[in-house]
Amino acid sequence: MKIFTATQIRSWDQFTISHEPISSVQLMERASTAVANWISEYCKAHRKAAVLCGNGNNGGDGFAVARMLYLKGFDVDVFVNDLKGKFSEDAAVNFKRLGGVSGISIRTFKQIEHYTFDDKTIIIDALFGTGLSRPLADEYKELVEWINKKDHLKIAIDIPSGISSDGLFDSDFSALKVDYTLSFQCWKRSFLHPETGKYTGKVFILDIGLSDQYKETTETHYFSTDDSVVRSLFKPRNDFAHKGNYGKAIIAGGSYGKIGAVVLATKSAMKTGAGLTFTLAPQCGYEIVQMSCPEAMFRVGGDRFIKSFDIDKGTTIGIGPGLGTHEETRKGLFTFLKDYKSPLILDADALNILSEDQKNLQLIPRHSIITPHPKEFERLFGKTENSFKRLELAREKAKEFSIYIVLKDHHTQVITPEGNVYYNLTGNAGLAKGGSGDILTGILTSLLAQGYSEKDSSILGVWLHGKAADFAAEKHSKESMLPTDVIDELGNVFNDLNRKTERNL
Repeated sequence: MKIFTATQIRSWDQFTISHEPISSVQLMERASTAVANWISEYCKAHRKAAVLCGNGNNGGDGFAVARMLYLKGFDVDVFVNDLKGKFSEDAAVNFKRLGGVSGISIRTFKQIEHYTFDDKTIIIDALFGTGLSRPLADEYKELVEWINKKDHLKIAIDIPSGISSDGLFDSDFSALKVDYTLSFQCWKRSFLHPETGKYTGKVFILDIGLSDQYKETTETHYFSTDDSVVRSLFKPRNDFAHKGNYGKAIIAGGSYGKIGAVVLATKSAMKTGAGLTFTLAPQCGYEIVQMSCPEAMFRVGGDRFIKSFDIDKGTTIGIGPGLGTHEETRKGLFTFLKDYKSPLILDADALNILSEDQKNLQLIPRHSIITPHPKEFERLFGKTENSFKRLELAREKAKEFSIYIVLKDHHTQVITPEGNVYYNLTGNAGLAKGGSGDILTGILTSLLAQGYSEKDSSILGVWLHGKAADFAAEKHSKESMLPTDVIDELGNVFNDLNRKTERNL
């Protein structure tokens, strides 16, 4: 799914208005209907709503939602800054319509401290939408901070008030922290970054019928990876295939005391479907790997650490899990990379070795996939002020080195050499454990070995990793799930993908 900027979203509205055709106030009614229907469906235990409305179109949405919820049986109260305030044209229309509903009280923000919030009250945020271009003014900042202290269900219409659609205002901004955000038509980038995403709660994207023509013809560098995207990438297994059709994957890693990392990567490579899987590790890991992964073949790369990276032609290699940074490992890696020109996967200690000198980055083969977490990225490319600026630096570096960067985060971003960004929507905090990244390395290596392109391997691999983690969390909880639980769920993810793919044929 494409992600558009606030400016593009306004243009999308105007394009829909002029081409459908539909009036702007009718489009507001359509959006508000979607919100009111969602609240009515999913908030059946709450029958009272306090709707906070600003003077712009987001406030107009709030006025319309208030009217609709009242007609659905909710006890509704509306709060505005000034009962005689100047509203946007469409907001004024809905404010006037609201005045014709005798059962809804309209109060000022100053009266909210004396309002009775009971356990069944929903606080609905319709203060500011995507048009907000600066941090909240003091009077709104105080209101938002007061509301944040209330222990009641909070829902934002389109976007939580106080955050920008496209980035950060500054480090000291205030925003309303909600339980649910009901946004229109597409994701906003700010929902997907940690500094701003923590305010959104769970996000639901509501289809309000904006123009498909605009969506298809308007260009963007930012995308979200949803299930439909994944289904278009996934290649179901051919019933008449043999192991030679699904490639050779080799996982290079492990050192004394860190053999578990290469075991996890090897297991996930096999579980993701590689035709043949090899483990290149030091001799000290031989018994562990052979007993843990009997389906994989073992290659000796040294005694207590890897010294050399000898692989067969036509084999896809992933390097890094548990590798260590011993001097002889460093020399062996540099020697290998100087001669190796095919795309590969680099993770963990392989990246730490390369980060020791910026000149080393020139050794990464074009179109390779690197998978840094934020600290590894910082060591490779430099420190940034926030995750938005980190992503823009990643776009620059992906272009400069013609590589794919899998930038790990809550919503991991896949950055292509063209500067396009794909935000992943699967995964959870249960992946915040040692070994999770090793599993991803195995998945990516396996997909690349099977013939998926570097781009598709990255997008699909990150999604698979996160989806398996979501399944694992359902069974074991985010706290107790282990990386091995994630590997065990890969089969269930593929079963689910195959069922959904068959239904769409």
